[in-house]
Amino acid sequence: MKYLYVTTISETVNMFLIPHIKMLIEQGNTVDIACHVERSIDDELVELGCQVYDLPFSRSITGNNYFQLNKTIRTLVEEKAYDIIHTHTPLASAITRFAVRKNPGVKIVYTAHGFHFFKGASLQSWLIYYPIERYLTRYTDVLITINQEDYQRAQNFSHCAVELLPGVGFNLKKDKDPTNKYHPYRDKFNLKEDQIALLSVGELNDNKNHLTVIQALAKFKEGNFKYFICGDGDKKESLQQLIEEQSLEDKVVLVGYRKDIAQMMDMSDIFIFPSFREGLSVALMEAMASGLPVICSDIRGNRDLIDESQGGILFDPHNSENLKDAIKELVSDAQKRKDYGQYNRQKVQNYSLDIVLEKLANIYKKIAF
Repeated sequence: MKYLYVTTISETVNMFLIPHIKMLIEQGNTVDIACHVERSIDDELVELGCQVYDLPFSRSITGNNYFQLNKTIRTLVEEKAYDIIHTHTPLASAITRFAVRKNPGVKIVYTAHGFHFFKGASLQSWLIYYPIERYLTRYTDVLITINQEDYQRAQNFSHCAVELLPGVGFNLKKDKDPTNKYHPYRDKFNLKEDQIALLSVGELNDNKNHLTVIQALAKFKEGNFKYFICGDGDKKESLQQLIEEQSLEDKVVLVGYRKDIAQMMDMSDIFIFPSFREGLSVALMEAMASGLPVICSDIRGNRDLIDESQGGILFDPHNSENLKDAIKELVSDAQKRKDYGQYNRQKVQNYSLDIVLEKLANIYKKIAF
C-alpha cells in the first residue's frame, strides 16, 4: 500500500509520527510525507525511503494560498496514486481533504490532535472551525480523536467512522529511576541540594501560557524553587522582560529549545503545564512517565491524563492566584510529590507507544481492503 502523511509543518512529523511511519514501512508499505519543511525531516525516515514534498502550508488561517495548495495536492495524489492519506493538524488536513474530495480511490484518515472548538473556546473558534470540520467529515473515512471531549463531540459527525486513540504514543523505556534523586543536571543548572526544580515544556507563545506561571511565582518569591522553561517562540523577549520586572532572574530561567527533555525531567521535582488549549500532550505524558507530580490547567486533554489529588493539581489557567496556591502546596509537601509521581507513572502505562501502534494498525486494516 502507498501512504501519504500530511502535516502543516515538519516538526509534527519529527516529534510525534516517526514510529507510526516506521511501523507502516516495516509492514512493507511505502510512505511519503507532505508538509512545510521548517526543519529537515528526520534522516531516519529519508533513509527508509520516504519522499518528502515541501508544501507552503501556514499555521495561520489567512497565510495559505488555498487555490495553489489545492491544485498541488490534487496533482500529487493523482500522479503518485496513494491508497491512504493520513492527515494531521487542522489546516493541512482541511486543505488536503477538500483537494482530494473527488478522488474515490483514496482513503482518508484524519487525526484531530485537538479541535479548535471545545468547552471554553471562543465563539469565533466555534463559528469558524466547527462547521468546517463537520462538513469535511463527508470526505473522511476515519476521524481519530485523542481525548474524551473531542471523541464525544465527534459523535455528532455522521459521515465518517470515529475512533479514539490514547494519544500518539511514546516510549516508556525512557523512564527514569524514581529512587535516584540526584541527577548531574542539578549541578549543571546550579540547583541547591534542597531546592525544588519546577519545569515547563512548550513553545513560547500565548497558548502555552507561561505568563501566568511567572505571575504566580512573583507572588511566591520566598519559595525554595527554581523554574525552568524549555522552548522557544515569539514571546521570548516579553517573558524575559517580565522575569526581570518581577526580579525573578535567580528563580526563573528560559533555557530555550532543547533536545534533552528527558534529562530535564529527570532533574526536576514538579512539572507545570499551564496551556489554554491541548489535545493530549506528549510532554505531559513524558512527565508522568518520569514520575513527576503535575500542576496543569483544567482543560480538555489534561483532564484525561491527570486525576485531581491523585496525580496532581488542576487549576484555572486564567488565575495566577489559583496556580500560586497549587505550586506552594506541592513545593512544601515532599510526600505528596512522591505519591502523585508514583500514581502518574502507573496511569501513563495506558498511553504507551505499543498500545497506540497496535490500535492504529487495526484502524488501517479496516479501511485497507
